[in-house]
Amino acid sequence: MGQIHQTGKYDEEIDVKALQDMYKKFVVECPSGVLFLHEFKRFFGVDPTGVVSDYAEAMFRAFDRNGDNTIDFLEFVAVLNLVFRGDLEHKLRWSFKVYDKDSNGYVDRSELLSIIDSIFRINKSTKKDWNDSQLTIDEVVDRILEAVDTDGDGQINIYEFIKGAQQDPWVLNMLKLDINPYGWVLEQRRKSAHF
Repeated sequence: MGQIHQTGKYDEEIDVKALQDMYKKFVVECPSGVLFLHEFKRFFGVDPTGVVSDYAEAMFRAFDRNGDNTIDFLEFVAVLNLVFRGDLEHKLRWSFKVYDKDSNGYVDRSELLSIIDSIFRINKSTKKDWNDSQLTIDEVVDRILEAVDTDGDGQINIYEFIKGAQQDPWVLNMLKLDINPYGWVLEQRRKSAHF
């Protein structure tokens, strides 16, 4: 009772038992109480050089809220709380951090290309049809930049990112994988359990 939280629109659930299981694994894997990048990848069964390695690194940076290059369990839970209780704008703010690889407050073409390419490779490896129109990665990036970079400076700031995603359903669809780290985490855990 009260152990599942419905998130409404996305029809996804967070199960307290799953959270407890993650905590137990966290404590076993990281008795020090923090995850470093290599441990983060191992924790979620990510091959350090595999198809999702870049994406995992971007997720790690977004989870690391205080910028100390580690993730403690409170940071991990804070992100999950944001994802499941936050509104779309808060989720997009978190998502922006995934894209902003150098944490300079802007997403440039190379950062966007890197994450979109990682998302594309993840979806290709899981056979998910992410790109309905069959655009190339470069075309997807160009279309996102055209739709979102309102001042035309070649960089997307957080306000352009949020406004662009809120106003253009296609852009939101292209970015939405990053809005649910819990789903990605569970998918990686399922894959690592099968090997």
